[in-house]
Amino acid sequence: MDTYMDTNSDGISTRGGHSQGPRRALPAPVPRVTMSLVAALACASFPTGSAGAQESAAPPELGETPVLLSALVRVALERNRDVLDAEYQVAVAGEQVAEAWSNVYPTVDLSSSFTRNVAPQVSFLPAQIFNPNANEGDFIPVQFGADNIWNLSLNAEQKLFDPRVFVGVGAAASFERVQREALRGRTQQAVTRIRMAFYELLLGQEEVRLTENSLKRVRQSLNETRAMQEAGLSPVYDVLRLEVELANLEPNLRRARNRMKSARRELAVELALDPEARFEAAGSLAHIDLESFDANSPANRDILDFNGVPDMDEAEVAEFVRRSAADRSDLRQLEMTRDLRHAELRIEQVEYLPKVFAFGTYGLAAQQNGAPDFFGSSAQRGSSKQVGLRVTIPVFSGFGRDARIDQKRAALRQAEAETRLAADQAEVQLRNLVDEVHEAHARATGQRLAVAHAHRGYEIASAQYREGLGSQLELTDAEVALRQSEFNYAQAVYDYLAARARLDEAAGRVPMVGIDWDGASEEGSER
Repeated sequence: MDTYMDTNSDGISTRGGHSQGPRRALPAPVPRVTMSLVAALACASFPTGSAGAQESAAPPELGETPVLLSALVRVALERNRDVLDAEYQVAVAGEQVAEAWSNVYPTVDLSSSFTRNVAPQVSFLPAQIFNPNANEGDFIPVQFGADNIWNLSLNAEQKLFDPRVFVGVGAAASFERVQREALRGRTQQAVTRIRMAFYELLLGQEEVRLTENSLKRVRQSLNETRAMQEAGLSPVYDVLRLEVELANLEPNLRRARNRMKSARRELAVELALDPEARFEAAGSLAHIDLESFDANSPANRDILDFNGVPDMDEAEVAEFVRRSAADRSDLRQLEMTRDLRHAELRIEQVEYLPKVFAFGTYGLAAQQNGAPDFFGSSAQRGSSKQVGLRVTIPVFSGFGRDARIDQKRAALRQAEAETRLAADQAEVQLRNLVDEVHEAHARATGQRLAVAHAHRGYEIASAQYREGLGSQLELTDAEVALRQSEFNYAQAVYDYLAARARLDEAAGRVPMVGIDWDGASEEGSER
């Protein structure tokens, strides 16, 4: 079943009538199956010990109950290390905004010092200063400073006019918006990787199941053929042919199991689990009905419900591409980066403007002899106070400022060019993915019919062989055709789901990223 997604008047993606916002901003009620999965993951992945030991701990036992795709995605949104890294970068950007605002507030510095003169400085003054009758060239030694010298200074300064500060605050806020959008984009990428890994695991499970079913059919045919050969109704060649077919299928089963394990390991890494964690994906590609959503099992409906971008005809593709430009995270990041480059250019340009500061100082000094007495008595200390304004006007500082302005202007032009190029590439990518979705859907529809015909053909060939009306070669060919058609259908469904997952990411409308989880839960319960 397709879920239509649109944008509201603010350019925010919506799904099922609910607005999309930051992932962490909306609390979400976690279903019971998800709570159980989270508890199992927590018990397995957070034992006592170091952080490295936590991730390499014994994997949770998830093999008894197949896990839904939606449950895995919810857990991954909390544990995926790529998403956590992006969240840390957002936190750093937020603190950089706070740091930029600190330049707006006044600065207050307090300093104090104490000096003990072990041997006070002595200066020599002309004796005629004190005695006019003294001989010229006579000097009197005079000691300056007491044994103990105390100093205290309190300085305050407030920027009254500094364009660089205010433009810098805006630039820091722009950088934080870029990081938040990068978090959204990396979260979408993580969810898409999890979806792809989940589909890979489903395809591996389907290949193992189909190969095991084929082995059972070949073994059954081999047993029947051996019985017929012993009764003289079948030649030895038919037995040998089936034995060769069985010998060829056994290594195929081993390879299929290895591919399934590889897909499970990739999914475990995305979930920050031990790579050898054992769990099974809920659903079956061979039993997914792409034509009727309600005809599917609950697990398969959970898979199909993740396809957020609807199927479109040719008339809707152009409008879809236009609307997707407002939702694509990479394009939004480039546009925000362009705005950030413009702010950096403004920062350099305002360096030509004057700056105005208000300042005030308070000083306290004291001197006294003998044992240290904190700032002495009132007769031994004095204070000073000053307030004023300071204006700084840049006159000439070489040509470095002009060079920096030219650099920032070139960086802005580069960002604009990158944005235009990315928009054109995004349009091509979206159109190609739409074509892939349509092609995979049509192929899956055709393969579903081929599976029904191959299954019916195998039943006919098997019945004719048991009655002695058909050859063992016909039976083998029918079994191979059935196995291949079943796997081809599973592969076609996998291609369709994978193309839809990539299309969701390319359109910037990945389910469960930036949506109201309360609304998503209600929507799922209604279905």
